Amino acid sequence: MTLGELAVRHGCELRGDPDSVVDRVATLAAAEAGSVGFLANPVYRSRLAATKATAVILRAAEAADCPVAALLTTDPYAVYARVATDLHPAPPLRPGVHPAAVLGAATRVPASCQVGPGAVFGDGVSLGERVAIGAHVTIGDGVEIGADTRIFAGAVLYAGVRVGRRCIIHSGSVIGADGFGFARDRDGRQIKVPQIGGVLIGDDVEIGACTTIDRGAIGDTVIADGVKLDNQIQVGHNTRIGAHTVIAGQAGISGSTTIGARCTIGGKAAIAGHLVIADDVVIGGGTSVPGSIPVAGIYAGGGTPADTLQRWRKNMVRFGQLDEIARRLRAVEKRLKQDS
Repeated sequence: MTLGELAVRHGCELRGDPDSVVDRVATLAAAEAGSVGFLANPVYRSRLAATKATAVILRAAEAADCPVAALLTTDPYAVYARVATDLHPAPPLRPGVHPAAVLGAATRVPASCQVGPGAVFGDGVSLGERVAIGAHVTIGDGVEIGADTRIFAGAVLYAGVRVGRRCIIHSGSVIGADGFGFARDRDGRQIKVPQIGGVLIGDDVEIGACTTIDRGAIGDTVIADGVKLDNQIQVGHNTRIGAHTVIAGQAGISGSTTIGARCTIGGKAAIAGHLVIADDVVIGGGTSVPGSIPVAGIYAGGGTPADTLQRWRKNMVRFGQLDEIARRLRAVEKRLKQDS
């Protein structure tokens, strides 16, 4: 594509030759002629002067330091993501069902879909147009998958799961396994509670490798439109995750918790069950969340229960002062004993 095409498509101001052609993206340090770099984090500003990219996506305030053509925008990282999608599109589909795939009765697979070798479909599966199913994917009875969704090799979708349009489900993910539900009887034995709900996944959702989303005990586990889940996340039964929320790897969400829209949850966060987390909440990596968070804001814990970021920082400073405080306390106690 030419720089002029990119500027018009993504609403950028172009400083440079609109006819210059680019065919890939690259980091500032590794960029060569024909590539587009970007500067979103000021940490990397020192690399701008020496870049060999054909153009760089950046803010207007940094344009004076750019030695090559510039695509100016207020949000360089978002524009970079869109430009990278333009220049590095997903591989085209190769429509057809591999002869080694197994399709159950009353299964609907449009001619525009791609089904890989070893894929196994239960009965009554329904695929939308241009769906891509990778090798050895297992899809249970009655699963519905929306148009333009891609499911990579080895993923498993249990019976009754519904997936929206333009979703991406990476290898090893398990969608719709039983939730962890047991009732203890008088003898202390655990009685399995049947998990009779399903999983409902909206449009434009991405689910990382080896992430698990449990089916509902009663009713559905719901992943709303635009949610992005990293690798190795556990989502418990009847959890509801609001639109455009992003969750990083190894986070664990217990059952029946509701997470609002546009939240950001860091890696290894541990969220207890039956909680409500408001819209626009940010939870730092490694934070334990034992109670509901009713107010938008930034919360951090790092091994301690979640708190407002400001108060958590103050408490961390005080934690480092505990030894000195303990010495002072012992000195005060000693003086009190002497005075008495």
